[in-house]
Amino acid sequence: MNQSVQPSVSDKQAVDSLLKTIRIPPRPSLLVEMQKELNKTEPSAQGLAKIIAKDVSLAASLLKLTNSSFFGLRLKAQSVDHAVGLIGITQTGLLMTGIIARQSVNANGLSLGKFWDFSTKRAQALSAMVKRFPVCSADVAHTFGLFCDIGVPILMERFPDYAETWKKANNEFELPLTQVEDSHHITNHASIGSLMARTWGLPEQVSTAILLHHDYRTLEDTATEDSVRGLIALSTLAEYAIQKYEGQESSAEWSKASQRVCQYLGIGLHDAEDWCEELQDMFNQSH
Repeated sequence: MNQSVQPSVSDKQAVDSLLKTIRIPPRPSLLVEMQKELNKTEPSAQGLAKIIAKDVSLAASLLKLTNSSFFGLRLKAQSVDHAVGLIGITQTGLLMTGIIARQSVNANGLSLGKFWDFSTKRAQALSAMVKRFPVCSADVAHTFGLFCDIGVPILMERFPDYAETWKKANNEFELPLTQVEDSHHITNHASIGSLMARTWGLPEQVSTAILLHHDYRTLEDTATEDSVRGLIALSTLAEYAIQKYEGQESSAEWSKASQRVCQYLGIGLHDAEDWCEELQDMFNQSH
């Protein structure tokens, strides 16, 4: 697996001491209960509903989302049990994980609406893309899409000037994005996001893909698990589609990664543009 050069002992000590000052949100007990239920051989819809109903705000959020235009259901959910029955156990688990993440991560009162909107679109795009390029299950792809950049708000909370670093890193067409972060803060959103994913008990390929998602050399590294490389390739293309959808004229990350992404997916640049158009149509429909 591709790894960056090992830091010297003094650097490692600096990183270790810094990590102690960064607040990784602990995994909420309700998420632990949900994961136990969902990981059973035969998870129970009733059991899952019972867990969600313990938290009034989570239950209300589930009902609101289930009855929203996003699902466009003919019937309206009247209770948590009814909602789980209407959208299914897997979809409920994904929605709840996303809602819990939103509640757990805050960046000193900064508005994270745009961040979560981008993350939700990426999760939605990846769920659709793995049907065409099946590197992993749709729920794993959705989870990765949602948590891919979770390190960003965590670092915003820790460093008052991180938002500036993030902006600068996203406009860097030569150096790896994470290298720009490292030079300013001795750590980066990929490392912190991967740490949170492990803390929260997310699938291993999710935490590994988060760690490596800006190291595009990974796409050529056959020693890295295929599901990890697939998630990195698809998410890079998905992000390019979202940026185009939002009117961004150029993408530094797509400029750095497009050749390797297309090579890994076995498509040409024109095909990649076609995928982007399809994703943009999907965003319009679910808007």
